[in-house]
Amino acid sequence: MTWDLLNIIGTIAFAISGALVAMEEDYDLLGVIILGLVTAFGGGIIRNVLIGIPVDSIWQQGLLLKSALAAMGIVFFMPSNFIQFSKKSLHFFDAIGLSAFAIQGAIAATSMNHPISAVIVAAILTGIGGGIIRDILAGRKPVVLREEIYAVWALLGGLIVGLNMVNSLVDYMILFIVLVCFRMLSVKYNWKLPHRAL
Repeated sequence: MTWDLLNIIGTIAFAISGALVAMEEDYDLLGVIILGLVTAFGGGIIRNVLIGIPVDSIWQQGLLLKSALAAMGIVFFMPSNFIQFSKKSLHFFDAIGLSAFAIQGAIAATSMNHPISAVIVAAILTGIGGGIIRDILAGRKPVVLREEIYAVWALLGGLIVGLNMVNSLVDYMILFIVLVCFRMLSVKYNWKLPHRAL
């Protein structure tokens, strides 16, 4: 149940995120659909390659594909004032997708008895992979490479799951909410990792 819930939450959030970015870049309807699908499923495909899940398992996720398409359709055909509001919420949708998919990726790696290092990497790549592909296709600098903290929250989620610190659906939902909140706080207060310019 936890897996399915996080899958649906992350897929819808990242599909909306991809659709909004595509609309900001003035893509047509097909471009919106492609960018939304890439954002929603790109990280999961990268994770599957990494931990040994058949890549074609994506075609068995009919409900997720339909959910993503429905979410993108709603966003695309919304009135302009709602779209403008949604654009302001782009970071929020991105935070939801990041957190849900990071936890989901960690669960996938844990269920296959991979070591904690693989669990953390699976969490990070599942959480940030779709967003990186989205930003590259949209001609933007990927969010994960910007100054505010991003991938650290996926790493933290993977570490907590990998150490078996969460066991129930309630625990996973609390972790999900905490990661979303920290991601939004890092945007609001512009928290940064140490960096050095040359």
